[in-house]
Order: sequence, then structure tokens, then C-alpha cells
Amino acid sequence: MEAILFYILATLMIIFAVASVTSRKILRAVIYLLFVLICIAGLYFLINYNLLAAIQLTVYGGGVIVLFIFSVLLVHHVELELEKTSLKKKIIAGILSLLGLGITLWAIFTYTFKTAATTYSSIEVKDIGFKLLSYGDGGFILPFEVISVLLVAVMIGAIIVAKGKKLKEN
Repeated sequence: MEAILFYILATLMIIFAVASVTSRKILRAVIYLLFVLICIAGLYFLINYNLLAAIQLTVYGGGVIVLFIFSVLLVHHVELELEKTSLKKKIIAGILSLLGLGITLWAIFTYTFKTAATTYSSIEVKDIGFKLLSYGDGGFILPFEVISVLLVAVMIGAIIVAKGKKLKEN
């Protein structure tokens, strides 16, 4: 059952990702991206990473997408279509994508994966909170602060986009 659910989520993720980058309507592209992020959270739920799935939904699915939508609504007319990409740019993007796929597959197939231990222990949210805010060995305060800087950068980007020139309709 888990394998069927995985393939459904992976297929939906690929469909929405392709729809996001090929859509000429900017608001639809952002909504398709939201569906991709929801499918990623579904994969996290499937492998029992509930906290990471909740973070995925709230930070990316909630925060970043809302900022994208606000910037789109502030800058562009909602039904305005993006300009068509030239064939040369499409070919370059396709070649670079295939190159990236090749490097990724090469890295996966040449890496020797070690088997994980089969013992599981229960972790409480309190322990995760202490570990997130710990600055000692194994602490995660630095990645936690990097994520906060990422969100500030997204907000600054949304403000810059909102103050930019509006596109003109043809």
C-alpha cells in the first residue's frame, strides 16, 4: 500500500512541477508549486517524519507561497501571461537539466549506502526543541538561524518585486 501511495505522490509531484514551469500564467505557476510542496509533505508523512512534514507545510507551503502570491498580486495583473521563452533558452535549460540528472544519478549509483540500524527509539517534541536550540555538539541552532535568514530574504525579495515595474499588457 505504501508503494502505491508513493508512486501516486511522485507522479502528482512530477505533473505539478512540469505544470509549474510550463504555465504562462504566473498565479497558476505559484499554485502548482504549492501542490508540489504538499506532495513533498505527503512523502514525509509516508516515511513517518511527521514533524518535518508539518514544517514543510507551514514554512514552505504556508509562508513562502503566501509571500509569492502577495508579490504576484501586488506586481502583476493576475491573468497576465508571461512572455514566451525562446527555443535557444529551452534547449539550454533542457541540456542543463539532463546534465544535472546525470550527475545526480551518477552520485546515487556510485555511493555505497550503509544499512541503517533497525532499533528505533521514541523521540518527544520537547527533545527536538532542546536539540534545535542547542549550541553545543550536535545542536541545530545554526541551521535554525539560517532558515530564519532565508525567510527574511524571501520577505525582502517580495518587497523588491512588489516595488518593481509592472508588466504591461500586450
